[in-house]
Amino acid sequence: MRFKYSTTGPFQDEFDALPRLPLVLHYDGRQIEVIGLVDSGATVNVLPYDMGLELGAVWDDGKATIRLAGSLKSQPAMPLVVWAQVGEYAPVRLAFAWTKSKDVPLILGQTNFFLEFQVCFYRSTLEFEVKPASS
Repeated sequence: MRFKYSTTGPFQDEFDALPRLPLVLHYDGRQIEVIGLVDSGATVNVLPYDMGLELGAVWDDGKATIRLAGSLKSQPAMPLVVWAQVGEYAPVRLAFAWTKSKDVPLILGQTNFFLEFQVCFYRSTLEFEVKPASS
């Protein structure tokens, strides 16, 4: 499936466009539609605090053992595994570093989004392609 790069505001242009992927997350009988930033430079998937709460996850400071890097290095994070569905593809399990930060986008990184999906970026045409790794 191919997707267009997108912006987050009306005053942004193509230079601000990034590979943002619509997907549905499922956890504990709940589901939410979200937009994730496909980031080949991110080591892990990152889930913002509010999205985890919306899915019904319960924060446990005792499990907040994941160390994040960059601008999130001071934020606690705990592991959270959810089901994710991209378009009509079969759902896959994605492991997230669920961070207590509310000011971070949902990030789809190397562990384990890029293990579950093949991704090709076509920046010159502002498109990217996502397909299951098993195909």
